[in-house]
Amino acid sequence: MIKKLIRSILGRGKTAAAAASAETPAPARKTRAKAGADGKIEPDVLGPKEHGIDPSLVSPNAVRVTQTLQEAGYKAFIVGGAVRDLLLGIKPKDFDVATNATPEQVKQLFRRAFIIGRRFQIVHVMFGQELIEVTTFRGASAEAAPKDEHGRVLRDNTFGEQHEDATRRDFTINAMYYDPASQAVLDYHGGIADIRDKKLRIIGEPEARYREDPVRMLRVVRFAAKLKFTIDPASSAPIRVMAPLIDNVPAARVFDEMLKLLMSGHALACLQQLRKEGLHHGLLPLLDVVLEQPLGEKFVTLALADTDARVKQGKGVSPGFLFASLLWHQVLEKWRAYQAAGEYPIPALHLAADDVLDAQTEKLALQRKIASDMRDIWAMQPRFERRVGKAPYKLLEHLRLRAGFDFLLLRCQSGELDAELGEWWEAFIAGTGAEREELIARKPADAAGVAAGPKKRKRRGGRSRSRSGGDADFNDTAPAGDVAPAPAEAPARAESAAPDSDSGAGPAPKRRRRRRSSTGGADGAGGDAGAGNGSD
Repeated sequence: MIKKLIRSILGRGKTAAAAASAETPAPARKTRAKAGADGKIEPDVLGPKEHGIDPSLVSPNAVRVTQTLQEAGYKAFIVGGAVRDLLLGIKPKDFDVATNATPEQVKQLFRRAFIIGRRFQIVHVMFGQELIEVTTFRGASAEAAPKDEHGRVLRDNTFGEQHEDATRRDFTINAMYYDPASQAVLDYHGGIADIRDKKLRIIGEPEARYREDPVRMLRVVRFAAKLKFTIDPASSAPIRVMAPLIDNVPAARVFDEMLKLLMSGHALACLQQLRKEGLHHGLLPLLDVVLEQPLGEKFVTLALADTDARVKQGKGVSPGFLFASLLWHQVLEKWRAYQAAGEYPIPALHLAADDVLDAQTEKLALQRKIASDMRDIWAMQPRFERRVGKAPYKLLEHLRLRAGFDFLLLRCQSGELDAELGEWWEAFIAGTGAEREELIARKPADAAGVAAGPKKRKRRGGRSRSRSGGDADFNDTAPAGDVAPAPAEAPARAESAAPDSDSGAGPAPKRRRRRRSSTGGADGAGGDAGAGNGSD
């Protein structure tokens, strides 16, 4: 009873203070941290009426983590981007918690908790599919912390006080702490004022902070594009000069940051901001060249706009599709160069893909799964131009059909290919058996002017003749759409492409080729032989 009486008295006091402050216009919040009598930085404390956070937007599991830590005698707050989004009225996707408990102490309080990290240890607490990241308050950066020759901190597991942790955070808008129990927000560096001013400002001396962790330069670009904030001039000035420091960051970290940037729902704005700040050169080489070409610029713009729309609709986004789109025109340029040098079209496509992926892997540490998806999407493109025989049916069985088809539609929309090709495949995928047969029967007459059936027997010609015929089908991917062979030989070439992928001669191989041609020979060089079908 005594405790309840005290709480009610204190609550009335707080209510009266809040009412008084409501009558008087709130002064502008500080834009610099201030130190108390003991040298500690004192935060601004904002109540529910001042910050306006809606508690229903807070993850129940994040509340559970803070409550468990507080009941064990520790401090615990929701921190970082989650508080920033809550203040903006946005439901956060991820929740981070900061506490004065050490990683080992945090791990002991939760059944599914895992300590990770080398540069700075953190704890991942799992609740089903939701992950809550718990960090211990970081102390002032130790001078003895190991750094590389450029000043980047390699390891720093120095723990400290909450005000030190706030100073160690990157931007003022990410240095606020929210306590779900009291619904109070602690603002150490004027983050509330910067949110209201729509300004991004780094904490501390910008050059030193970028040198400690160059990834911060990518983060400031992402936040500026995502939140539509302006970058404080003092925070923006060193970026263009210090951009090469990103080359010293482990490729895996850069790749993770690029994924966040491209899958933020504001990918196009992020890339534009990267170019504005001069950060894109080492991340996506030749991006300027692509965006200066009308077809390339339109293709990339369409791909990023489609990705942003899917993110905003809550749909899944494939990193493989996204990077395949960004790098396609580099592949296309090399593909044509290899063919001009005398390489056959399908091997030329694989060589071009190898060149581009090898160059990007050094910069972005593309995961094997993502690189494999990119190869599949690229290798399917010539196969979409094979619309005779059983080739279209065989392509329907491809595991990446949807991604490959969406990629084809982008090529058609950008003007690289004739729109008729995309329309044909859209009708074929959605059609019934009879409708598909009609589409296949109509296509050879439209493209070559003759029916495909009477020419099938020309398959018995010599190997040299069938080889040249198979190559003619995939001469290029110019905007003209399908590459139509000579009218009299089109069906024969379509049927003779499959044997060309087999090497060797003699009676036994010839018999095997006849057996294969009866089931899937129409797929030709655009199918098993050339499209990288081994991943199916």
